[in-house]
Amino acid sequence: MERGEKSRLLRLRLWTGCALALLVNLVSGQIRYSIPEELPVGSFIGSISTDLGLELKRLVSGKARVFTADGSQYVGLDKERGQLVVKEKIDREQLCGDMSACSVGFEVILDNPMELYRVTVDILDINDNRPVFPENEINLEISELALTGARFSLASATDPDVGVNSLQKYTLQPTDHFTLNVQNGADGSKNVEMVLQSALDREEKARHHLTLTAFDGGKPQRSAVVKINIVVLDANDNPPTFNQRLYKTSIVENAPKGTVITTVSASDADESSQNIQYYFEHATPVEKALFSIDALTGELKLLGDVDYEKHKQFKMKVQAKDHGGLTDTGEIMIDVIDVNDNAPKITLMSFSNSVSEDAEPGTVLAMINVQDLDSGDNGRVTCSIQPNTPFKMVASLSNYYNLVTDSVLDREDVADYNITITAVDAGSPALSSTLLLSVKLSDVNDHAPQFEQDIYKVYIAENNAVAMSVLTVKADDADWGINSRVSYFLIDGELNGAPLASYISVNADSGVIYAVKSFDYEQLKSFKVQIKAQDGGSPPMSSNATLKIFIQDQNDNAPQVLYPVQTGGSVVAEIVPRSADVGYLVTKVVAVDVDSGQNAWLSYRLQKVTDRALFEVGAQNGEIRTVRQVTDKDAVKQKLTVVVEDNGQPSRSAVVNINVAVADTFPEVLSEFTDLTRDHKYNDNLTFYLVLSLAAVSFLFIVSIIAIVSVKIHRWRQKRLFYKSAANLPVIPYYPPSYADGTLQHVYNYEMCGTTDSRMSDVKIVRPYSQNTLGSVSLMGTVQREKREVEDTDLLSEVSFLLMCTESVVHPEVEPVPSGCVYPKRGNTVESTFEVDQKKLKVVLR
Repeated sequence: MERGEKSRLLRLRLWTGCALALLVNLVSGQIRYSIPEELPVGSFIGSISTDLGLELKRLVSGKARVFTADGSQYVGLDKERGQLVVKEKIDREQLCGDMSACSVGFEVILDNPMELYRVTVDILDINDNRPVFPENEINLEISELALTGARFSLASATDPDVGVNSLQKYTLQPTDHFTLNVQNGADGSKNVEMVLQSALDREEKARHHLTLTAFDGGKPQRSAVVKINIVVLDANDNPPTFNQRLYKTSIVENAPKGTVITTVSASDADESSQNIQYYFEHATPVEKALFSIDALTGELKLLGDVDYEKHKQFKMKVQAKDHGGLTDTGEIMIDVIDVNDNAPKITLMSFSNSVSEDAEPGTVLAMINVQDLDSGDNGRVTCSIQPNTPFKMVASLSNYYNLVTDSVLDREDVADYNITITAVDAGSPALSSTLLLSVKLSDVNDHAPQFEQDIYKVYIAENNAVAMSVLTVKADDADWGINSRVSYFLIDGELNGAPLASYISVNADSGVIYAVKSFDYEQLKSFKVQIKAQDGGSPPMSSNATLKIFIQDQNDNAPQVLYPVQTGGSVVAEIVPRSADVGYLVTKVVAVDVDSGQNAWLSYRLQKVTDRALFEVGAQNGEIRTVRQVTDKDAVKQKLTVVVEDNGQPSRSAVVNINVAVADTFPEVLSEFTDLTRDHKYNDNLTFYLVLSLAAVSFLFIVSIIAIVSVKIHRWRQKRLFYKSAANLPVIPYYPPSYADGTLQHVYNYEMCGTTDSRMSDVKIVRPYSQNTLGSVSLMGTVQREKREVEDTDLLSEVSFLLMCTESVVHPEVEPVPSGCVYPKRGNTVESTFEVDQKKLKVVLR
């Protein structure tokens, strides 16, 4: 019979579980299921994937899990099937006690993105408990004088089940003297009283044995039996009576032990009322552990620690019994007053300890649950974080908060944060708890590399070694990791038709700048390039710096003599009359140095100067002048060696040889030329042209002098001009190709101006096309020479002769007239053009 009953009960549980599991209620983000208690582990509760509209892969990828605030594990989640299952066998009576409504609440949490769903599972009662009396027997003493209708309280049976499965009725056997009176209490309990319906007679029957049976309403029905033993007492006909039926009082939780809670009292009309004693009636073990009642005084004292979070109210029955065995029953109701003795509990449900610095405001970093076991204001919790952080707490569901970003983040400003979450209740004094979270900001490439300088200036001495390191540039990037790894590049460009990479290179990793080639100051004085610094981010960011490179000059070029021109076929080109005064300008050595600065500062000196030297050279200007009067002992032919030195370290020099003839007459000079030609083995053709040129120049000078005299008379002795003059013109036939400021054209104008009274003369070289003027002289007449070749030394001799003739015309009393000179009349202008060695020469004498 017992086995069949269990089988039917099991089938009933399974059928009820399957039927109730189909009931799903989704209201305001909540899901509710109903299942019977005592289901086996693994039993199906509900399909959460279907009810929430979630795909199975979302449950897996979101790491779906069940969270309970108290840590209980009654319900589990099968993510593979999307089902809620029983994880631990549920005993409704153990879980909820005598409460009719019993449920298990929990949350289902998913990550990426974070989602929260609240689920409630109602636990339905099954008739798995039978009624139980607190004792197997009830012993009563009843006076034989008890009146009909006297009531005797009996111990009530208890049934942990609820609803129809709970205690429903009692029966009493036999009923010849007593009947049952069952009363429903305000809290739904049943108070059982035995009512005397016929008088007792101790002499007739001193003891009575009754059977009290309690039945529940389940199917199958369960019951409990207790035996009642009644002893009939003699002669006590007034039972004690409590002064009040219900004693209501309160006690603060955590009150000290020994505290008197209340005092109960009863009175008895009999003379033995002072012998009334007080007892607990059917007190539970918890009540017996926490409270005690003094049997004589009726004082109710506290024995243990009362915790509001465990017991909010106590209801106890107390019995007053007189000496004759008559009793009365009263009730004590104790309310427990809550104190703020529980700090809030912070539970971290989900947390991401890293966030990108470009995260939008409102990004969720953590989800927390806050619980406080206290009630009222003591259990009302507020959650916050420390100020001055780019984060804030946002409430979501009840007792749930999200930690979110509140403003724009910048890793370069603050790389990580220690966030203290504080939960404070509203009690007095308030209790709080904290939770420390460390959040790191992950870097994004939001900063470009920055050079230490926008413009770098580098000075490189020319003739540098190839691959020489000239500079190291450096750029810093405020980002982190690969985003701050800087590489250096040369921005493409051209210089003089060649790519910049053929001049300068840069090491991509170190930023070291190298010279790819050896620089020449005379060809390249300065240039600039753009250097790019680029980080390793994606996409990369970059910035540019300008590199200005200046080539510094070195003394790597010797001076170059421009005049007089040194050729293998040259003859003497400088003539000094014996009547020349001290300081007479013989010629001027013109030299240049393609270097710059002090490397191009030139100085001149004569080599092998004797004590009786006739000439000296200006150290700065290269002018060769006489230092004394010419004597008869001085040789007609003078050979001067001029050394031109620059000011470099070490200095460089050039040497030029100048042949000077000291003579007053043309034949004397001509004979000397002949000797020079013989000594130097000049070409015979060159000698012929020289003689022919000298003759033509002599004729033209005579005509020019006549013209000059005529013009002077006509002008009534106009204002005199005095100039010192050299007898020879410094003709510059060429400049080196690399000397930019010294290049001359192939057309030269020579302007010789003077007066009839001038004794000295200068030569002024007018430079065409706005070129630099090399010297200035004046003498009467103008000579223009076109399309000269480099080897024009023979024509210089003709010019020298022309000057001699002119000087003798102007000052015949001083200068002897060379042979072949033509004397123009004063006031007349003589203009003549002749050709010497295929070169045109025009002479105008006024």
